[in-house]
This record gives sequence, C-alpha cells and structure tokens, in this order.
Amino acid sequence: MTTPTDAAAAPPAAAAAHEAEAPLVPRWLARTGAWSWRLLFAAAVVGVVLWLVVQLRLVVVAVFIGLVLTAVLRPLAQRYRRVAHPALAAVLALLTGVAALAAVLALAILGISSEWPAVVQRVGDGLRGLAALLRDGGLPVTITDADVERWVSGAVGWLRTNSATLAGAAATRVGTFLVTLMVVALGVFSAVCFLIGGDRMFSWFVGQLPPRVRTAWRTAGDVAWRSFGGYTRGAVLTAACVGVLGYVVLLVLGVPLAIPLAVLIFVGAFVPLIGAPAAMVVAMLVALAANGLGNAVAVGIGIALVGQVEGHVLHPLVMGKHVRLHPFVVGIGVSAGTVLGGLVGAIVAIPVLGVGWAVFSALRPPPEPDDAEEAGVIDDAGRSVQDAPIPS
Repeated sequence: MTTPTDAAAAPPAAAAAHEAEAPLVPRWLARTGAWSWRLLFAAAVVGVVLWLVVQLRLVVVAVFIGLVLTAVLRPLAQRYRRVAHPALAAVLALLTGVAALAAVLALAILGISSEWPAVVQRVGDGLRGLAALLRDGGLPVTITDADVERWVSGAVGWLRTNSATLAGAAATRVGTFLVTLMVVALGVFSAVCFLIGGDRMFSWFVGQLPPRVRTAWRTAGDVAWRSFGGYTRGAVLTAACVGVLGYVVLLVLGVPLAIPLAVLIFVGAFVPLIGAPAAMVVAMLVALAANGLGNAVAVGIGIALVGQVEGHVLHPLVMGKHVRLHPFVVGIGVSAGTVLGGLVGAIVAIPVLGVGWAVFSALRPPPEPDDAEEAGVIDDAGRSVQDAPIPS
C-alpha cells in the first residue's frame, strides 16, 4: 500500500532518475554558446559605433584633435596652474603650443625660401642633362626636339580642355579648406574645455551612470586616459627626435631643403608603417634631382638607419609600457584604419587599439579556478604553475 508520503516523494525520485539518465550538455559547448552570444552582441555594438563615427566623422576628428592637444599640453597647463587661474593656464598652454608650431613652420618656410632658387637651378640642370642623354643616344630611349614640342602642345591642350574641371576642383578644395578650418577650430575649443575642466566633466558623466557600474567606468576612464596621454606625448617626442636625426643626416650629406624635409619626416613619423617611407622617398627625390643618384642612395640608407633607431631604441625607450602591440596587430590596424578613414584612420588606429587593449586588460576578471586548471595553470596541489618552483 502506497502512503501519501511515498506518493509525494515518488515524482522527485523519478525526476532525479530521469536527469541522471539524460545526457548533460558538455561544459565546453555551453561556454562556446555563451561566448558566441557575447561576441555577436559585441560585434553589433561595434558596428553601430562605427556607423555613428562615419556619420559624425568631422565631429569625431575634431574631438580627437582636442584630446591630442589636451594630452600634449596638459603637463604644461598644470605648471601654469601654479601661478594662474585654470582658465588662464589652459589659454597660456595653448598659446605656447601654437607658438612652437608656428616656429617650426617658420623654419620650414625660411628654409624653402632661402634654398629654393638653388634647388630649382639644380633640378633644371639635372633635367637638361637627362634630356641631353636622351637626345645624344646615351640611353636605350632617344627623343627629338619634335617629341618635346609634341608633349608640350599636348599638355597645353589638355589644360585648355579641362580648365572647367580644374576650376571646379579648385573650388572644391577651397570648400575643403574651410571645413578643415572649422574642424581645427572645434578641436581647439574642445582642448580648452578639456584643459579647464576635463576631470569635472568625466566625474559628472560617471555620476549619471547606475551606481553598480561607476567603479568600472571610473577605472576604464583612468586607464584609457593614462594610456592615450602617454602614447600621445611619447609619439610627439619620438617624432621630434626622428626629425632632428633626419635633419642631421640630410645636413651631413649636403641635401638642400634639409629643414623642410626634416619637418616632413617629423610629420611622417606620426603615421605608422607608411609615413616614414613616404618621407624617405621625397627626401631621396630631392637628393636625386639636386646631387645625383649616389647622394639619393646615401640619403635612403641614412634615413633607413634613422628608422631602425626609432623602432629599436626610441620607441621602446620613450613609449615604454603605454602601448604594447604586436607588429602584426599594428599592420592590420593601420590597414583597417586606412580603409575606413583614409589618412586620419591610419593615424587614429594605433591609439584606439592601444587604449582598447589597456581598458580590456584592466577590466577583465581573473581566470576561474576550473578554467586555470583546464588550461594547465594550476597543478595538482592547487598551486599556480607560475608560483611553483622550477625543477632542477
């Protein structure tokens, strides 16, 4: 005879037996499913963010310029704050930066104006020598005066035919210049705001978030700013050192326009992988036109050595631990940035990747014991393999 108590206890027992017989989902499959949903959600968020960035690219570029100026000028503004109001200190730091930039541009313009006639004369002599070789048959290809006249007539005719198109392109360039001025002005305004009250702005933003996530956002913001500021200041210092070394090389080799070319090398150092080679090609072309093939080869070798010093000495010494990315990641990041945003995307790619990795490293939770054990990080005694004594 079955009592009510046995009847009530029978279903749980049957359920337990059924669960014991049913095959359990493997742990790795459950984790794979969980991580798949997370990755899909993250990909959707990244896609939406990229779409918004493309739609508001001018504003994003302006804010990025403001962040760069803030990172570079913040130490100077903090020094000015010792003797001036924060707003006045921000303005003085910005004026100091503008004065330094104007001094660099003035040196480049003076170098061009003082050496340009000699460069034009040397280039003209080189072109006349090349034309003489072509006429005299010193090279496999020969030309005549009639060929030169035909080429000149074709160039003039093309200019006349496409004059309207060229005028429209010039007008477009004027519009682009005005848009660039607007973006730079917004970037400078953003930098002034960040220098005066950037800390208060971020604290206000964190205060609007739910209390349970404020600590994580505050940690992420601190890590992101330290990484971005250290990378930006290190990049400026590294580029300045590379520009000075390039100027020394060009000066020793007797290349004209050494100061403008050094400024070009300085600017090219901000674009990873492609900026320095482009500056080197321009310097070699100037050396080839002015001093011949041997001098151009020497310039190429000298600037390549400067690049090696940058990659193996200056970059690890100055950048330190702010951005540590594998060269493969740098190459993929620069390529993707170039495809998505052109030159601006190539410049922004590495700081974004470095800041993202720093924030991820700061916020990711420590590995669980079962994960560490499966990965071979925990030994049988429950100790970490890194902490275990090395067998002799």
